Order: sequence, then structure tokens, then C-alpha cells
Amino acid sequence: MLLEATEITKSFDGQSVLRGVSLSVARGEIVALLGPSGCGKTTLLRIIAGLESADVGNLSLNGQDLSKLPVHKRGFGMVFQDFALFPHKNVAENVAFGLRMLNWEKSLQKERVTSVLQLVGLAGFEQRQVYELSGGEQQRVALARSLAPSPRLLLLDEPLGSLDRALRERLMGQLRTILKSAGGRGLPYGVLGVREVNHPTSGADAGRQQIGMTSIYVTHDQEEAFAIADRVLVMNAGRIEQQGLPFDLYHQPHNAFVARFLGMDNLVEAKIVGRDPLSVRTPVGDFYLDQHQLLEVDDIQLLIRPEAGIIEPQRGEGANTLQGKLENISFRGRHRIVTLTVPSAKGQVNLKFAFDTNVILPTDQPMITIRLKQSELMLVRS
Repeated sequence: MLLEATEITKSFDGQSVLRGVSLSVARGEIVALLGPSGCGKTTLLRIIAGLESADVGNLSLNGQDLSKLPVHKRGFGMVFQDFALFPHKNVAENVAFGLRMLNWEKSLQKERVTSVLQLVGLAGFEQRQVYELSGGEQQRVALARSLAPSPRLLLLDEPLGSLDRALRERLMGQLRTILKSAGGRGLPYGVLGVREVNHPTSGADAGRQQIGMTSIYVTHDQEEAFAIADRVLVMNAGRIEQQGLPFDLYHQPHNAFVARFLGMDNLVEAKIVGRDPLSVRTPVGDFYLDQHQLLEVDDIQLLIRPEAGIIEPQRGEGANTLQGKLENISFRGRHRIVTLTVPSAKGQVNLKFAFDTNVILPTDQPMITIRLKQSELMLVRS
């Protein structure tokens, strides 16, 4: 592993912010720290950068203890949410700033600036003023400036957070491509190189992936984390709740917090009432699940994925069905989010389902029946 953090603990004014966080980052890996505001992800990033010090814990890079190493000697790059560009300098001067601080020769600075601007899709922008650029172009200049010295580790703190949603969507894929193409190898001239290794892309598939810039990416947006990172660490209240490949996190959340934070809100209390086949009792009915979902804990909830629903043409009853009132339909482009109000033993429960836009919704019926796919039901810890 390139970076190792062990039992990192941090408090401010007696308030615990990090509670024994441990993580590792492999060379060329993009790791996302994902979580709500105040969960400690930015504090952890600042400790890794050297901008804050941990109260307890160890931090090492390639086996070297970082606790006594000042920020400017760590060889890390940083990209901030506000980009922090110099408004009085043009694009080339902004990108070359770190190279000048490292006393690179001017000819090498120019060569390097040209190289990284080409990498981020801004070839020919050297003489443009930063105030003439769009938000997305400024973000890529900030990224180019951080990549130019070939940092050993790149730290990104909500780099797309200040951009509008459409621009963020467009830059997500571009940013991953750039990071995977920027193979900082710590050479004297910061050569950008690319090589390939076998690297898993999901829990089921493996493919050929470039080894690029080793990066830690902080965000509160799960779509952003999934689109950019190789591995995601979900944080909550100063701890890591779960970590894994994006595919695995989405399909196997360990607990209710992780499920909700990943956008899956259909959670109801559950009790196992049968084991062969596996069945659970909930306030909205009894349901059968795939046998491998069995959890040997008492405090569990049933997660009903938003894509679990199939609309039955006629009202009826049966295994794994729900009956409820269609309360709201929200158009989202390729699909619609339907809110179904279901009577329960403890009052009404609102459940949300995603349906393709070509699915006919029975809006003229006071009550509708939805059959739940057994494969899209799972048990999680409360």
C-alpha cells in the first residue's frame, strides 16, 4: 500500500470528529471518502495533507512516518472546491506555480504546462486569463496545477461542489479519465505515464484499467463517488461505516445508514419468521427473500430497493405484494419516481419506486398492487 492510516483520532474543543479511522490506499487507486457534512471526511483529508495533526494514530507513506513531515515536503497535490486560482495570472502561470516553487528550469516548466493542459483538455489555453474561463475550465486548470509537479498523492476536497449539476455530471467521467491517465511516478521531470494492470471494476467483473494518479477524493455526493472512485469509504460520525467497490456497496449495504445515504429509503422493521424458505414479517406485510440474505442479528430492517417494484395490472394479493395509494409521480427523464402510501400496523408508510417512463402507471385507480422482486429485497442491520 502507498498510504496507510491507522486509528486516526481527532477532537476539536472536546468534540470528537474522527474516532479511530483506519484506511489504506494502493498506488494508482482513487479512493473516495463519502459522507454527510460533519462526518469527518475533510478533517481526515487535512490530516493526511499535513494541514491538521491527529490526536492519536499513525500515518505513513511507503512506510515513511508522515507525522513529523511538514506539508511542503510531503509531495502531495491538492484541489479545493473553490479552485484557489490566482486571478492576476494567466492559465500557464497558474499551472506553472508549483513548478516555479520547485525551481524547475523554464524550458521544462513550459514543456510540463503544455503536457498537463493537453491532459485536462485545455491545449492552447496557456495565455487565457482565468476570469475568462467557465467554471468547468477553471476546475480543470486547478487540476492541471496540482498534477504538474507529479505529486505522490493527490487530495481532492469537493472539487465539483461549486459547479451546477449539469456541469458536474459532464465532468465526473472526464475527471476519472484524467486521473487514470495521469501516472505520476515521482520522476525528476514529472513524466506523465500510463501503464495497465488487471483491476476489478465490480464485484463480478474485472477489466484492463490504467494505473494513474493515486488520489483521495472527498465528496458528499454518492453518484460522484461512484462515477470517479475505484473504492468508496462511507463515513458517518467520525467512523467508516463500510468500504468497498461502488458496485458492491450499492448491492450489499451493511446497515440502514449506508443504504439511506446511497439513496435507498425504503426501510421497514423486520423479524425473521421462517428460514426455509427465508421469510420476514414487517409492518407492511410478510415477504420471502433469497436464502443468502439471512442475518444472525436481532435488530434488522428490510430494504426494498427502488427498482424492486412490478405493477400488477389488477388489484390483488399474493406473495411479496404491496397494496397502496399512488401519492406522487416525479419525472426524472429516463425514469419516474413513484411514491406509494401503504397501510401498515404502525400507520401509513411511504415507499418510493423507480419505473421506466414506458411503464404505464394506473393513475385512475384509488389503490394499486405492486409485486416485489425477491432478488431486490435484502436485510440490513438497523
